[in-house]
Amino acid sequence: MKIKLTKKQTKAIKLLNKKSINEVLFGGSAGGGKSFLGCVWIIYCCVKYPQSRWLIGRSKLKNLKQTTLRTFFEVANMMDLQNEVHFNYNAQSGEITFYNGSEVILKDLFLYPSDPNFDALGSLELTGAFIDEVNQISKKAKDIVQSRIRFKLEDYNLTPKMFMSCNPARNWVYEEFYKPWKENKIKDYRAFIPALATDNPNISPLYLENLARLDDVDKQRLLEGNWEYSEEGMLFDFDQLVRMFTEEKHEKGRDSRYMTIDVAREGKDKTVIFIWEGLDVIHHVVEDKSNIMTLSETINELEREWRVSYTIADEDGVGGGVVDVARVDGFRGGASPVMKENYANLRTQCYHYLAKTIKHMRIYSYDSTIKEAIIQELAQIKRVKLGSDGKYTINSKDDIKQRIGRSPDYADALMMRMYYEIYNSGLVGYV
Repeated sequence: MKIKLTKKQTKAIKLLNKKSINEVLFGGSAGGGKSFLGCVWIIYCCVKYPQSRWLIGRSKLKNLKQTTLRTFFEVANMMDLQNEVHFNYNAQSGEITFYNGSEVILKDLFLYPSDPNFDALGSLELTGAFIDEVNQISKKAKDIVQSRIRFKLEDYNLTPKMFMSCNPARNWVYEEFYKPWKENKIKDYRAFIPALATDNPNISPLYLENLARLDDVDKQRLLEGNWEYSEEGMLFDFDQLVRMFTEEKHEKGRDSRYMTIDVAREGKDKTVIFIWEGLDVIHHVVEDKSNIMTLSETINELEREWRVSYTIADEDGVGGGVVDVARVDGFRGGASPVMKENYANLRTQCYHYLAKTIKHMRIYSYDSTIKEAIIQELAQIKRVKLGSDGKYTINSKDDIKQRIGRSPDYADALMMRMYYEIYNSGLVGYV
C-alpha cells in the first residue's frame, strides 16, 4: 500500500534524498505527522537497501517503545508489512530484523552520568538514523549518532542521513536549526521544515480542541508551533545565555581571580569548579566522584596554580567538610539574603543578580564545551509566585533535577560568583 504524505512530509523526503543534505529536522506543533514520517522513511530505507542498518532513537527507551515503536507498527501495517512475516521484532534486544537482512536498532540516547561520552554507541555502524523528539537529548548525543553513520554507504552510493523530529524547544535545537532557518543562515548540509497540526488532514478535531485547552506556554508550543515562546517566570533570557559564549571577552590581567565550587552531594551528581578572572570564566574542572580530602587537595592546588584570591564552596551536605578542610568560604543557599533584600534566601538573591549581570553583558564563559549544559540548567531557573511573606523565591534543585534528569551543578557554580559581587562590589540595590 502506498502511503499518502502531506506537502511538508513530501518536502522532507525530497530533502532527505538530496546528496548535499545530511540532517533534516521536522519540528513544530504536536500532531503534525513528524514521528509518522520518521517511521515511513526508516521502513522505506530498510526495504530498499538490503542488509542496511538503521537507528531509531529517543531520550528514554521506555518512551520510545510506548510511542514511536507503536507508530512504526502502524506504518508497517499501512504498507502491508507484518511482524513475524516481513520483519521480526525482538523486544529483549530492541532490534527489528527485516526479511532482506536490514536491521533497525532502538536506542536510549539519554545523557547518563555514568556514560558522558556515549561510549555505549561506540561500536555501532549505521546506514542512517531517525531521532524522535530530538529536543529531549543533548547535542552531543546527536553528534555521536551522526558520527556512526558509515555502514554500507558506498555500497548504495549514499551520504550520511539523519532525520529528526521535535516540538519547539528553546535549547540547542532552536539555536542550531530554527533560528538560522528563520534568519536564512542555516548551514548548507542542514534543512528545517516547520510543522503544524493543521498540516495533517487526518488530525482529529477533538485532538485540536484538547491542545487549545492547554496553558498558554504549551498551547503556543504544541498547537501554534511557536518557537519564540517564553515560559512564565523564566529568570534567564535564552538569547542572552547564548551570547555569553559569543561576545567579546573582557580584557584579561586586571581583575582578581575567584573560584566557585558546587560540591557533589554524597557522591552523587558532579563537582563543578569554575575559575574566574573578574566576571569571565577562564577555566573549569568537573569531577564525577571524589572524597573530601582529595577534593580539598585539588582545590588548594588550583588556588596556587591560578593565583586565586577568593574561593567559595557550597557548604550544604558534603560541602561542609570541604569548606573546613580546604579552608575556603562557605555558601549556604538557605541563608538570609544580604542587606535584608526582598528574597526568600541567599540562593534566590544570587540567581537574580546573576540574571541581571548576564542581561547587562557583564559575564562571559570561555568554553563552548559546557555551553549546552550551562544554558539548559539556567533556562530551568524560574521565579515562583510570591509567598505569604511577599518575598521572591525560585524553584528548587529537586524541581530542576526532575525536569532535566540531573542536578544544576554548572548553574549553581556560576550563581555562587555573585556572592562576592553582592558583598564586595557595592552592587546591593543593582537588581
